[in-house]
Amino acid sequence: MLLSSASLFEFDFFEPLPIQIEVSDAPLTSDAGLLPLRQFDERIGLTKQFAAVLDDPRDPDLTEHTFLEMVRSRIFGILAGYEDQNDHDTLRTDPVFKLIADRSPEEDDLASQPTLSRFENQINIPSLKRLRVVFVDQFIASFAQPPLSLTFDLDAVDDPTHGSQQLTLFHAFYEQYQYLPLVITSAETEQVVMVSLRHGTAAASLGADDDLEYLVKRLRTAWPNVRIHVRGDGGFGNPTMYEVSERLEITYTYGLSTNAVLQRASEELLAEAVRLWDETHEPQRLFAGFWYRAGSWPVSRLVVVKAEANAQGTNRRFVVTNRAGAPRYLEATYDEYVMRGESENRNKELKCGLGMDRLSDHRFMANYFRLYLHAAAMNLLVRLRQEIADPPPAPEGDVPVAALVGAARKDYQNARRVQDPLGKGQPATWRLLLIKVAATVIVSCRRIVVRLSGSWPHRNFFEHISQHVSSRPAGPACWTG
Repeated sequence: MLLSSASLFEFDFFEPLPIQIEVSDAPLTSDAGLLPLRQFDERIGLTKQFAAVLDDPRDPDLTEHTFLEMVRSRIFGILAGYEDQNDHDTLRTDPVFKLIADRSPEEDDLASQPTLSRFENQINIPSLKRLRVVFVDQFIASFAQPPLSLTFDLDAVDDPTHGSQQLTLFHAFYEQYQYLPLVITSAETEQVVMVSLRHGTAAASLGADDDLEYLVKRLRTAWPNVRIHVRGDGGFGNPTMYEVSERLEITYTYGLSTNAVLQRASEELLAEAVRLWDETHEPQRLFAGFWYRAGSWPVSRLVVVKAEANAQGTNRRFVVTNRAGAPRYLEATYDEYVMRGESENRNKELKCGLGMDRLSDHRFMANYFRLYLHAAAMNLLVRLRQEIADPPPAPEGDVPVAALVGAARKDYQNARRVQDPLGKGQPATWRLLLIKVAATVIVSCRRIVVRLSGSWPHRNFFEHISQHVSSRPAGPACWTG
């Protein structure tokens, strides 16, 4: 049935002419910018591999919505900012979402919220274990050639809950009911390599030793000579993580919680920093290293301490490491550890930009699966932006971009935001500049036409990315180091 074109509303704020609002009967979408991402997904096979490992107990003859269709609906919905199942009660009729799910806009509607809820609640433990395999498979396949070294960051991410989800518990430190997922990200590629959903009062490192051992063994099978380094904050600085890292023969830098022994060992360093601050009134940042053995440690380990004194007061931080050369390069060792803060930006994108904190199913296993859906959406975005990134060249001189500091680094980042807004763009930036665009979708017997507005100010981004993904050969490799 055609919709009436009669005026629905009339506004009079524009004096020369009245502004009349009408409803068009044309098939419209507000998310046409998802199409290049779907083309990219087709090239790397991310959602197809994801859905292929899920156990589907349904009778194939009675199945209307495949798991692959529902996986794509959810992952691309998350990318577009629709993190809830309820959103799909309206998206199921959207012509672009139908195309994304391999349906013609003229075919039946996509899965409704109740169907998606049953889908998420059907996922079993073997399926979740196979998803862990798929994520590592995809990470390995994303390299065109074996890497020489890899750095992984371990993070416990608080995920507040607001209902009666299974295993949501009150955490006194965060002062909230929550889950506490574990996320392992790659510093080189920014991909989420492994995720684990844990109960709300879990210790930060709970299960991290098993995940790390699985990851390292998989990587060593693919690349026997790769050097692996792991970083984690003080929540991972414990004997279990030291021992598994040393047994696996990987290097590590973990934060170390302070105690009276460490404070006494660093008093002279802090006093020197304070003295220099008093003399010069310039911020001081001093480093020292010493061998330390806690009561629960079987051996001594190297501890690097940073002591600061400035207008805000004093500050001491400790890390424990087995990095070669760390005793000689104390500041560089600590600064390399601090770079793990970049992984927290990935967690922020995952949690805030892609709605990872919307784990609102009742069953714990269903929420575990939701966590994987959000992580897959993150990886799809990260891998595409790695490929289309077009950063400006480094400033004149011999200093590489990664080594820029202070005003030079700030100037470079400002220049990149202007030239390459999507290359480092947060999910919200991608939605603003690419995903959220209205289009008309016309189906004929010969083709499907998606008609964009000629006055859309960001059409150049759409054209650039579309040309890239359309000409890109099929295959997973996207990062060459």
